[in-house]
Amino acid sequence: MSTEKDNNQKGFAFSPMNYKIMLAGILVILVGFLLMVGGGSKDPNVFNPEIFSTQRITVAPIVVLIGFAIEVFAILYKPKN
Repeated sequence: MSTEKDNNQKGFAFSPMNYKIMLAGILVILVGFLLMVGGGSKDPNVFNPEIFSTQRITVAPIVVLIGFAIEVFAILYKPKN
C-alpha cells in the first residue's frame, strides 16, 4: 500500500526541464509586451496613428498568447524518466 509519505519521496512536482520551459514562456511573454510599447505622442493634443500599427495590435498579442501556451505546456510536460 502506498502512503502519502511514499508519494512525497518521489521528488518535486516539476523537473528542471519544466522550469526551463517556463522560463522560455516568460521570456516570450515579455517580448510580446515589449512589442506593444510605444506609439504614443508627447503632446496630448496631437494624435499619433503609429499606435495602431500592425506590430502593436496584431503581432504582439499573438506573441503573448504563444507565451501563455508555452506556460501551459510547461505545466503539463512530463519527462520520460
